Amino acid sequence: MAGSLNKVLLIGRLGADPEIKQMVNGKNVARLSIATSQSWKDKSSGERKEKTEWHRVVIFNEGLVNVVQQYLKKGANVYVEGQLSTRKWRDEKLGQDKYSTEIVLQGYNSSLTMLDGKGKTTTPNNNESKSSLPNDQISQDSSDLDDEIPF
Repeated sequence: MAGSLNKVLLIGRLGADPEIKQMVNGKNVARLSIATSQSWKDKSSGERKEKTEWHRVVIFNEGLVNVVQQYLKKGANVYVEGQLSTRKWRDEKLGQDKYSTEIVLQGYNSSLTMLDGKGKTTTPNNNESKSSLPNDQISQDSSDLDDEIPF
């Protein structure tokens, strides 16, 4: 379909430490749970209200997975750009089809930006603070492409 767009932009906080798993092909995949919130003042009561949405984010880009694994922890503030994807699987115990909608970071049009200040992330095995991160923004431009583009 010409003129269609599938783009998701989120700014939120991680609700849990990232989950890193190895796929059958040996590459790692990262799963994040990101919370976004909106708040408003209730007109009738004057009370402040807030609604939080939880988003599943799946990262296939190997470079981004490494950054997530090294630097992101529960509570980290991040900006992600990706595509919305719904996958289907069969729950054999219940005999039912199940669906999951996720934001997928894969390919040249995905990115992850860490919004917390430098030096605030600690490595899991020691208490030394990192004085700088390799990049404040890690974008997936073309590293998933195996062949060079001829232009």
